[in-house]
Amino acid sequence: MTSTKRTVHALTGLPVGVLSFALTAGLPIGLGYCAVWSLIYASPDAWALTATFVVLTVLAPVLVVPAVPRLTALQRRRFRAFLGVEILPAPPRGRWRQLAYHVLALFIGTIGATATAACWLAGVGLGAAIVLGKINPALGLLIPATLLAAPWVARAVAQVDTAAARSLLGPSRSEQLSVRIDVLSRTRADIVAATDAERRRIERDLHDGAQQRLVSLAMNLGMARANLTDTPEPARQAIEAAHEEATQALAELREFVRGLHPAVLNDRGLDAALSGIVARAPLPVRLNVAVPARCSPVIEAIAYFIVAEALTNIAKHARADRAEITVERVADRLHVVITDDGRGGATLGTHRPPGSDGTGLHGLAQRAASVDGTFALHSPAGGPTRITVELPCAS
Repeated sequence: MTSTKRTVHALTGLPVGVLSFALTAGLPIGLGYCAVWSLIYASPDAWALTATFVVLTVLAPVLVVPAVPRLTALQRRRFRAFLGVEILPAPPRGRWRQLAYHVLALFIGTIGATATAACWLAGVGLGAAIVLGKINPALGLLIPATLLAAPWVARAVAQVDTAAARSLLGPSRSEQLSVRIDVLSRTRADIVAATDAERRRIERDLHDGAQQRLVSLAMNLGMARANLTDTPEPARQAIEAAHEEATQALAELREFVRGLHPAVLNDRGLDAALSGIVARAPLPVRLNVAVPARCSPVIEAIAYFIVAEALTNIAKHARADRAEITVERVADRLHVVITDDGRGGATLGTHRPPGSDGTGLHGLAQRAASVDGTFALHSPAGGPTRITVELPCAS
C-alpha cells in the first residue's frame, strides 16, 4: 500500500463523512429543529409549513434507514480501493452500529483530511514562499519535516479509520463467532453425511463385487469337494481346506459389510436392522422400537451403530445376563435407551490402557455428538448400566 493511496483515503474521508453525517444525523436533527421552532415561534398562518416540518420529522427515520446500508457499501468500497482492507458485512441487527460510524465519519474525515492536507500543503507552501522571497529561507528546514510527516499522518488516519470501521461497520466479535459456529456446524454435517455415503458405497461395492465372487468360489469348492471323491488324499485335503477358508472368509466379509452399513437399514428401516442385531447377540436382549416415521439416513445409521457397539461392549465387558433396548421417536428427537444387568462401573474414559477392560463408550458419545446429539451414562458399581442417547431426528 502506497502513501499516495493512504493520502487519498484520508482526503476522501471528508466529503464522504459530510455526506454520511448529513443523511444520518443532519437531516433528522435539522428537521426536528425546524419542527420545534415552527411549533414555538411560527405564526398561526404558517400552520401548513409547521405541519410539513412535523410530518418530515416523524418520517425522517424512515428516510435514514434505507440510506444506512448504501452509505456502508460506499465506505466499504472506499476502504477496499484505497487501503486494500475488506470490511466484513454485518448482520441487519448491526444497523445501529453502522449508524454510529456514519455519524463519527464526519469527525474522523474532517480531522484526518485537515491534518493530512495541512502537512502536504505546508511543505509545498513553504517552498513556494521561499522561491518568491516572501519568507526567510531559513524556514526551508521545515519543508522536509512536513513532507516526511505527511505520509505518517495519513498512515495514522488510515489506522484509526480502519479500526472504527471494523468495529462499527463489520460484525461484532460475538457475531463473528456465531457465523463461524454456523459454518463449522454445516461443515461437520456435510462431513458426517459424506462419511455415511462413503460407507454405503463401500458396502454396496463389497456386496455386489467381492462378496459375490467369494460366494461363487465357495460354491465351486464345495461342489469339487463333494464330487471329486476319487482324487488323491493330498489334493482332497487341499480342496477341503480351501473350501473351509473360503467359507470363513465369506462369513467374515459378511460381518464386515454388515458393520459398514447394513442393507436392511436402507430397505426396511431401523426396527428391522436392530432386530437383526438382537437376533445375533450372545445374550438375551429385549427390543422395543416405536418409530412411526423414519429419521434421516445419517441419524438411523448412528443409532444403529451405537446400539451395535453397545451390545458388543456388554457382551465383552459387562458380564450381564440380559439387556434391553428401547428406541422411540418423540417429536423431532430419537431416544435410544440401552440397559443391562451387568457389573456396572462403566466410564467414559478417553483412553483404554493395554490389557484393560475399558468399555470404549467415549466413541459412542462422539458418534452422538457428531450430529448435536446427547449421550448420558449411568453405571454404578454393581450395576445396572443405563445408556441414554438423544439424536435430532431430522427427516
